[in-house]
Amino acid sequence: MKSREVARIEMPAPLRREVRLLGDLLGQVLAEYGGPGLLEDVENLRRTVIVAREQEDQAAAAHLVAAWPIDRAEQVARAFTCYFQLINLAEERHRARALRERDRGKEPLAESLELAVSEIRAGHGEETLRKLLDDLVIHPVLTAHPTESRRRAVVAAIARVGAQLEALDDPRVSAREERDARRRLLEEIDLLWRTAQLRSTQVRPLDEVRSVMAIFDETLFSTVPEIYRDLDAALSPDDAGTRPPIAPAFIRLGSWVGGDRDGNPAVTAAVTVEAMEIHADHVLRGLETALMRIGRSLTADTVTTPPDQELNSRLAAARLVQPARLADLAARSPAEQHRQYLLYAADRVRATRLADITIAYRSPGELLDDLRAVQRSLASAGADRLAYGDLQNLVWQVETFGFHLAELEVRQHSKVHEAALSEVKDGGRRSAQTEDVLATFRAIEQLQERFGVAACRRYIVSFTRDSSDIANVYELAAVATEGGPAPEIEVVPLFETVEDLARAPLVLDGMVELEPVRRRMEATGRLEVMLGYSDSTKEVGPVSASLALYEAQVQLVGWAANHGVRLTLFHGRGGALGRGGGPANRAIRAQAPGSIAGHFKVTEQGEVVFARYSNPAIARRHLEQVASAVLMASLPHVDAVAERAGDRFRQLGHRIDEPARAAYRGLVESAGFEHWFTRVSPIDELGRMRLGSRPARRSASQKLDELRAIPWVFAWSQMRLNLPGWYGLGSGMAAADLAELREAYAEWPLFNVLLDNAEMSLAKTDRPIAERYLDLGGRADLSGRILSEYDLTVDRLLAVTGHSRLLENHRVLSWAVELRNPYVDALSHIQLHTLEALRGESIDQLERARLEQVLLVTVNGVAAGLQNTG
Repeated sequence: MKSREVARIEMPAPLRREVRLLGDLLGQVLAEYGGPGLLEDVENLRRTVIVAREQEDQAAAAHLVAAWPIDRAEQVARAFTCYFQLINLAEERHRARALRERDRGKEPLAESLELAVSEIRAGHGEETLRKLLDDLVIHPVLTAHPTESRRRAVVAAIARVGAQLEALDDPRVSAREERDARRRLLEEIDLLWRTAQLRSTQVRPLDEVRSVMAIFDETLFSTVPEIYRDLDAALSPDDAGTRPPIAPAFIRLGSWVGGDRDGNPAVTAAVTVEAMEIHADHVLRGLETALMRIGRSLTADTVTTPPDQELNSRLAAARLVQPARLADLAARSPAEQHRQYLLYAADRVRATRLADITIAYRSPGELLDDLRAVQRSLASAGADRLAYGDLQNLVWQVETFGFHLAELEVRQHSKVHEAALSEVKDGGRRSAQTEDVLATFRAIEQLQERFGVAACRRYIVSFTRDSSDIANVYELAAVATEGGPAPEIEVVPLFETVEDLARAPLVLDGMVELEPVRRRMEATGRLEVMLGYSDSTKEVGPVSASLALYEAQVQLVGWAANHGVRLTLFHGRGGALGRGGGPANRAIRAQAPGSIAGHFKVTEQGEVVFARYSNPAIARRHLEQVASAVLMASLPHVDAVAERAGDRFRQLGHRIDEPARAAYRGLVESAGFEHWFTRVSPIDELGRMRLGSRPARRSASQKLDELRAIPWVFAWSQMRLNLPGWYGLGSGMAAADLAELREAYAEWPLFNVLLDNAEMSLAKTDRPIAERYLDLGGRADLSGRILSEYDLTVDRLLAVTGHSRLLENHRVLSWAVELRNPYVDALSHIQLHTLEALRGESIDQLERARLEQVLLVTVNGVAAGLQNTG
């Protein structure tokens, strides 16, 4: 039986039905829009690429695409793009459905908080469990890195399709309701087809802020307390919900959206202020709505649930401030004092949002004080379930999100600070860039005054190379706020290159001598350091970067132990495997021993934000897996095992490192590589795609060093090579003993994750399609080098893992790739046809613009098909 047929059979029946339904309805839309000819062309290409895969001959598909006029090519590309968007939705829904079904079982789910609590309690005792929970912090930081290729309008259209599929899934619907849901489903698919795939205007930073807010409104606000509830039930199931909670609020949300100005002149001080105002508006509306809902439903009266003296005193104090409003509440809810007070609290939250200082809360702590007073009063009257039910969820929400939703972190390049300080000291006219640097510190102070210090405190310094880069920030902050209150800032060094990673402990030596840093450490006992995965991987390749990051963590953990400092490592991981991405729970287990210690802070970038957080069930599972992995990784015996493996295989790492780095640097430093890369990839076209507000390059230079890691990875994925995720690994492993490599794969978490991630990258690589891209450059030497390294890497990886084929032990992912690949091929053939024309010499500007339009539609489609961009 052919592998594609096997994959189709293995697809779960509910998913298969939904995929077929969506495909049929899209086909109906295509036929209605473009007549039978459009659908026939789509189907013809679909059949051709499937046969091409089976016969290993892509010529027929290439000829078919080349015969179409450009308008038809765009329509077909758009059809396949819409198809992938619908299939991705179906797969997301299936994952959520599978999670719900698994959660109905009697045994705890693997990688769940319930299982982690059970294993830690049984193996290490209650005291160890409590210590781990007391120090647990999960801190995702959402970024606007431009890797989400879909327009917000397209995302919204897909969500509406999902809502109609959900309605059809409901077994309670009547025949009329089912007919209406099918009609609306077809309508929404029609609308998705007619919605432009490409942005017509440049994305602005505040557009990105509002996109992230949709994740908070629709998922995170309600999901986070559910996770705490799960942990609380795992800790003491018999009385959960009828006692004060045991589970701490361990999630903290951060954001760079509207705060990250490194290489993005569109992010100004004014944008940062407005970004936080948007944050506050959304979280305060969420809290107000929750208070109104809970308050209106809390109809327990004085006879059954008498208020305690404290609550009566608070109501009396409120009457002095707002006599008319309290009289109205008493008239509407007589003898329902708990209800009255919560509705009054909702009024105060609304006043906080509208900046009405007469009754506004001055801090989230004041609101928490009110909520806990209501809880105590309810509990004293015997209404424990009312005290610790929905009202406790609200308490957790306030503890987690405050009045600012997510801490807005500011990031800027060390060279910008250096230039700004030089201008300040020269005393001459200051540039616009320097003025905005100074204005940013005043903006931080303004935000702290209005929303509290926790709203905007951390300041990330990109490309930190010396402790003076940290000192410069504090000096500029003092200059900016001279004569006025200075902001309370925590400057965080970001080490991005391999050289900087190696120097990190020396930089920290100088950093802790700075007075502001010493004050901060005396107050908290903790120091935060950020590690950059993307640029280090782009610099030396995935193998050497992984080893350098691991070694940096080992050295930093040792430095912290010697200085008696608790360390928080902030992992600047990208979404794609070529930028440090991959499953977060597996990445946690691959960190250096002692580097987690209960705290895990990580960036969530671009399309990963929507993939992990747009569906409530998937968001909940992701955060639970991360929390579970952090708890387990923080156990002393786990650190000890990882330390022994790291020590045992360190020399193996050195043997792999040198040839892997030589292979990677040898490729990217080849004469003419930069020009060749612009010919074989759509890198220049990607820069015009308006993915985000940040430019694709750090400067106008066309040098590879100035190209950001995201478009670098994105371009290789479009070429179906995914080179940044595996290149050099084959050369590295070829220089080592196979038996030792197999032992390292079995025993060393770092090496295991490195190989598994490379295997996923290789599985999404398509050699025959990639060869056509490489041929565009006319450099057989470079093409041959890449393909030889690909063949060597696949050979060595299979030998080490013992697999007979890629993804052999990842059945679900394997069949998904198998079924998707031919349809991605269809888009690649159209992209290649346009790219070949664009690289031609005799082409006018009008034709160039038209071809580029089609190419960019295929970019969206390939990204959807592979489910990754940069």
